[in-house]
Amino acid sequence: MTTTTTGRVTVLGLGDMGSAIARTFVDRGDRTTVWNRTASRSAPLAAAGATVAATAAEAVAASPLVVLCLLDGTAVDEVLDSVGGAIAGKVLVNLTSGSPAKARAHERRANERGAEYLDGKLMGDPPYIGTPNVMIPVSGSGDAWAAHGPTLRGLGTVAYHGPDAGAAAVEFMAQVAVSYELLVGYLHTLRLVQEEGVDVVEFAERVAVSIPAYPPLLTGMARAVKSGEYAPDLGPLRVQAALMDDMIDHRESVGVEAVRMREVKKLMDRRIADGHGDQGFSSLFELLAEDG
Repeated sequence: MTTTTTGRVTVLGLGDMGSAIARTFVDRGDRTTVWNRTASRSAPLAAAGATVAATAAEAVAASPLVVLCLLDGTAVDEVLDSVGGAIAGKVLVNLTSGSPAKARAHERRANERGAEYLDGKLMGDPPYIGTPNVMIPVSGSGDAWAAHGPTLRGLGTVAYHGPDAGAAAVEFMAQVAVSYELLVGYLHTLRLVQEEGVDVVEFAERVAVSIPAYPPLLTGMARAVKSGEYAPDLGPLRVQAALMDDMIDHRESVGVEAVRMREVKKLMDRRIADGHGDQGFSSLFELLAEDG
């Protein structure tokens, strides 16, 4: 059972994000020990009151709570190898970006060395660490979360996603994927609008007005996916398919790439051919498995 030991924390990795994390702990009054492979990165934190350790193992030994914020999973593996048995009895919080599978593998390695493990993902920029503007999903050991959740909440808007160490990475990857999918589609649309001679900034202002309508649609689509009951959310697919033909023709007529729209139309045509033309856009979910 993990016990809470407040006021002492170690931060391994002092890139822009790791430095911001360490500085937040220092400014809050925690006894903060830091280590970085390039020692010069420690100087500003030392001046602010942090203790600089000569080795990662020495840094780990200084605190019950050890936060890693490194370049990638390979760097995490290297640090875990270097600290050896020093991690035993500690709580390791890995805030390095990585996949769910990598998070679960790091948990196994930490457990084998006698440490409890939490995996977290940082959704925000370094200047906002310590404010609600940074979202941090966390998952892993329930005991470790109960003991150190209050400390971690000082870094931003932190939410615990359960004992599966990979759950935070699932949340992170999915949130980022939504952003990229939305934004690349938006850029395609700006290209289309600009090619037609419309002011893109004025168009963006009009689009922004419509954004509040999307949350209920997103939730409704998720409910449809969960239940398998697909109401005609944006209208029946057989009607939407005709609109897609117009959208593809429009894009190609002004020289704008239409690959994504053609992919959507292909899915619609398949779903209609399977006898589901009365269902809505959300029903395309049924075709998105690799063997779909």
